[in-house]
Amino acid sequence: MTDLPVHPVDPSDGVPPSGARRALDVCGALLGLLFLAVPLALVWCAVRLSSPGPGLFRQTRVGQGGRPFTMLKFRTMRTGAGGLTVTANADPRLTRLGRMLREWSLDELPQLWNVLRGDMTLVGPRPETYDLAVRYGPDTRWIFDHRPGLTGVSEVRFRDFDVLGPGETVDVVNYIERIVPARVAVDAVYLRDPSVRATLRALWDTVRHILGFTVPPLAVAPDGTVREAGAAGGSAGDGAGDGAGDHAPDAA
Repeated sequence: MTDLPVHPVDPSDGVPPSGARRALDVCGALLGLLFLAVPLALVWCAVRLSSPGPGLFRQTRVGQGGRPFTMLKFRTMRTGAGGLTVTANADPRLTRLGRMLREWSLDELPQLWNVLRGDMTLVGPRPETYDLAVRYGPDTRWIFDHRPGLTGVSEVRFRDFDVLGPGETVDVVNYIERIVPARVAVDAVYLRDPSVRATLRALWDTVRHILGFTVPPLAVAPDGTVREAGAAGGSAGDGAGDGAGDHAPDAA
């Protein structure tokens, strides 16, 4: 894929959510699946009818402690489309419906089942693919200790263009060397103290973001500190190096 060094992801027990967060996960996932059952079925039918292929996309992702799990999404790309794992919303492999599903984050809703099963949590770091995870550097691999989330602080409050320059593309090298460290630093703001209150705040920010309201982005300074973009001083959290436990590009 690239000349980036490759190191296996060593599995461990990782850092599970607290009992209170797990209870919130179960309640939230059950309510979501119950109230969204009909819309989920309609989206599944629309995906099947809009292009050849299955309604759901299944892919192995890195779970808590680096252990694999099968993540569910509504299919947003054409079946059999090859190419890089890193994709963006302008990717020509996306179907017309898939682009709309991504814009509204509707393609992620089947992951409520992953949350109910305990593969994922409501709020946490983005679940990474293995072919990208093995290219993570030593300073960012701690993120794999934590259970991945349906949404997260970096999903809502991090923008690729705050890291990349004008006209730069999200290729694998830029993703691993520049976007991942910044995104991990933003996720560390939540993972240092993933309380129920912080979880509910992140969920509320996600709802506001999906509905089109402005959620202040977090910017990562060269020294690794994180603060609200445009803030004159002070930091929202330390960088990812402390080991604390627009949407990043994703696979199909």
